[in-house]
Amino acid sequence: MNTTKMNKPNKLKFILRGLMVIIGGFIAAYGLETVLIPNNVSDGGVTGLSIVGSELFDLPLGVLIAIINIPFIWLGYQQIGKSFASFSIIGIASLAFGTSLFHHAPAIIDGDTLLVTVVGGIILGLGMGLALRNGGALDGIDMLAVLLARKLPFGTSDLILFLNIFVFIFVSIVFGLQGAILSAIAYYIASKVIHIVEEGLSGSKTFQIITTQPELMVEAIRDRLGRSATYKDAYGGFSNEKFKEITCVINRLEETKLKEIINEMDETAFVTVYDVAEVKGGNFRKHNIH
Repeated sequence: MNTTKMNKPNKLKFILRGLMVIIGGFIAAYGLETVLIPNNVSDGGVTGLSIVGSELFDLPLGVLIAIINIPFIWLGYQQIGKSFASFSIIGIASLAFGTSLFHHAPAIIDGDTLLVTVVGGIILGLGMGLALRNGGALDGIDMLAVLLARKLPFGTSDLILFLNIFVFIFVSIVFGLQGAILSAIAYYIASKVIHIVEEGLSGSKTFQIITTQPELMVEAIRDRLGRSATYKDAYGGFSNEKFKEITCVINRLEETKLKEIINEMDETAFVTVYDVAEVKGGNFRKHNIH
């Protein structure tokens, strides 16, 4: 009985995640077919290669996206897992079908290169980020980069950038140098939007603060920001002086306010700030400051 009750939410969650991946695929396809491609701007990765192949050989874009991504889906299955591969199949199939669905849709922007790269990048990033946030991928080049990063002394982001350099060289064959440059800009904008969608606008940051007035600083953070903080003992490497280091986790919307508090309390405070991918458990909640 308990197992049945537990399985129902899991199945519902799986269905909802799959639905969000599908929506992400259609959003990305809409951005490609109504903004980027009509204005001779491409994407990076496998999608970019598929666009080039479609223009050179007059083949359906959706078919190329599906076929070229097959080996990368296998890589994802081997390296990341069955669930990721399943959601990626759903996402890539949605992207491929969506490009066929929106192929004859009129372009929503025409001619304004700056607007094309910005709007196209945002729409594309929104769709890809939505898929990634729910456990799938719309492009296989990221999976290849993850695999190569395990074999080579480079980071995943460095390898993604390196692989895309070759993609944009191919893009220049079809869309020219200007088209390749605009494609790279659109891809950069899309990557930033993906980051925001994955983490959310309320992504967290950790502040580590060394100040001569730790108790007053924590009190001000609690009273004026509604956040708690923790202490830990630390020692100066040169002076061997013992002091208290403050650690406080906030969301990114509170960052400016916290910096104001620190500057008002102690302009000489030593502060380090870290991006936090996820916060779980503990007592990470905002207290009422009114």
